[in-house]
Formats: sequence, C-alpha cells, structure tokens
Amino acid sequence: MKTAIYLDYNATTPCCPEAALAMQSCLSGNFGNPSSAHSHGQLARRALDKARQQLAELLGALPEEIVFTASGTEADNLALAGFAAKASQQFSRKIHLITSSVEHNAILSACKALEGRGVEITRLPVDAQGRVDPSSLLSAIKPETALVSIMLANNETGAIQPISEIAKILKERGITFHTDAVQALGRLPLSVAELGVDMLSISAHKVYAPKGAGAVWVRRGVRLEPIVYGGGQERGLRAGTENVPGIVAFGEASALAFRRIKETAAHEAEMRKRLENGIIERIPEIRVNGDSVPRLPNTLNLSFLGIEADALLARLDMAGVSVSTGSACSSGAASASHVLKAMGLPAERAYSALRFSVGRYSTAEEIDAALSILVRIVGEMRAGR
Repeated sequence: MKTAIYLDYNATTPCCPEAALAMQSCLSGNFGNPSSAHSHGQLARRALDKARQQLAELLGALPEEIVFTASGTEADNLALAGFAAKASQQFSRKIHLITSSVEHNAILSACKALEGRGVEITRLPVDAQGRVDPSSLLSAIKPETALVSIMLANNETGAIQPISEIAKILKERGITFHTDAVQALGRLPLSVAELGVDMLSISAHKVYAPKGAGAVWVRRGVRLEPIVYGGGQERGLRAGTENVPGIVAFGEASALAFRRIKETAAHEAEMRKRLENGIIERIPEIRVNGDSVPRLPNTLNLSFLGIEADALLARLDMAGVSVSTGSACSSGAASASHVLKAMGLPAERAYSALRFSVGRYSTAEEIDAALSILVRIVGEMRAGR
C-alpha cells in the first residue's frame, strides 16, 4: 500500500480525540451500572444524562425524548417495529406503512419483516435524482396509513429529501412521521421542530464516535412497543444495561458536531468540490449521480462508464485509496445498487458507480493525491478494455 487516503466517511468515521477521551474515562474510572442506586451507579447515571442532554441540544429536542440504542439500525427498527406493534394493538386492525425505494437496508429490511407480520407496505418511487415527489406520497395515503418513514439524506448519493414538505402533508392528516437521519447528523443542522417529524434515528459512528451506540428521538406522545425486553432501561423502550462508554463518547462527539456544524459543512463541501471538479476536468466519460438536487456537502457518487466499479474499487484499494461502491455481492454475482436502480439509471451507469465521501479530516493534499491515483488507474483500465 503506497498511500492511506480515506474517502469513505459515509461508511464510518474515525473516533475524534474528544470522544475517545470521554470513553476512556468510563472504561477506567466511571464504570458503574447506571441503574444501580449506589454512588458508582449514580455517577454513571449522571454521565448518561449529560450525553442525553448533549444529543437533545443537537436536535433541538427534550432530553427525555432521547432513547439510546446499540446502533442506528436498532434505532430504525425500534421506530418502525415498535410503532407498528403499538399501533396494531391500539387500532385492532391492519395498518399501512409508507417508505421509499431508496432507504437504507435497516429500513427496507424492517419493512420486509413487518410485511410478513401483516403490515401493508408501500415503497414510493423516486425521480432520476433520487428524490421522493410529495405528490406521490399524497396519492399513496390510505385510511389505514399510520406511519411514514423517509430518510433525510441518502447514504449513497447524498440526496436530501423534502422532509419538511412531507411533514406538512402528514401533520394535516394526523400520520406519524419517522426519518432516518443517520447520514445527516453532524453534516446538516438538525432541528426536529423545523423538520416536523415525530421520530428521528441517529448513529454514533457517523459523527466521529465509536461504533456500538445509536439513538432514536421519539416525540412526546408517540407510543412504541419495545423490541428488546428485560429491565426498565430507557423508559422501558430499550431493555439492557446501557453502553455508557459508547453513549458518553456519542454525547461528546455530538456536542462537538453541534459547535462546528457550519465549519465542518463548509470544509466538506470544499473538499468534495475539489475532488468533483478534478475528476470532471481530467477523466472523460463520467457521470455524476444525483447532482441536480440538494445533497450532503461531503458526498459524491460517480459512474465511470465502461469500467466495473468493483474492479476499480479493488485497484484503488491496492493503491491506498478507500472508497465505496453501492453494490453488494449475492451468491458470487455483483448486484447494482438498489438506490441507483430506483433512480432509473441504465445498467452501465449503475454497475460503474463509486461513492466518494469526504470528512472532517480530509485534506486538499489527500484529495489531490487521490485524484492523481484515480486518473492513472482509470486510464490504465480503459486502455486495457
């Protein structure tokens, strides 16, 4: 490996020093169980409460509305499955849930499971830029519609959905609205009041904290059935002793993100623009996917026509540049990203797409070095066609 350039911040972020220090304090000193009544337990409880306050401040929410989980995926599952279970009990009838065709697999898989339990699911199409048309949502609403889940920002293209517009439609009809904001956390200002949502999921490792912690904000009055049973932790919604070190680190990283949101977004936008402009200027036959709508400042999805994305990713990895594809491997056969397919991209573009995602620690020198490597490898691969 000749270099070590990380351009996959949407997959995960490195742990920032502030979060690591906060975590270490709980591993070595403040180790108590926050459910214990003695002084060690209450010290841990205060640390947990501080983290809850820090997250609430970031979201413009009340601390008691924050429910800690082990991941963003669990947060999504609690929001959907927990709501569906409680709503089914409350209404004593089949319920209808609406989502989009470009959601993260945490949502799509949860919906598939709920479908097997009798919940009717509608998956909305998106336009060529990956955005949901609010009018299509309006047409999909039924008397049985109880919940809508649309992600705030897409993890592959960065496309930002019209959440506030959708929220207005749903509020007028009394329908509960959940958004997966995992990719938006720390990159976009997040105000649950301005978004107009009723539930919102986030994850620690996307905001420079360790893996193993997540949270779902649940507006007061929204009722959920727990999906993990045991003790009465997290207001009875998520049993199990809380991951205090991870949650404390999550809180510190979130507080830092809250203070630096404008600075971080400006830096990421500058780095993405530097990379995007360099690729467009120096590499022919490329297409930018989802660039005509508002998108995350750090995310760039590109198709390199005539090149298989998996092969390009492998070559870049060997050269020390870490990026991602939107594809997965199933039974040994490459499969195009469900997001790009939903956008209606032709197969050539879908199978040749790479995602570049920059972050807080990306530098101009790294971008320029990655660009030089990319230009060379793409040229070699096209010459060998």
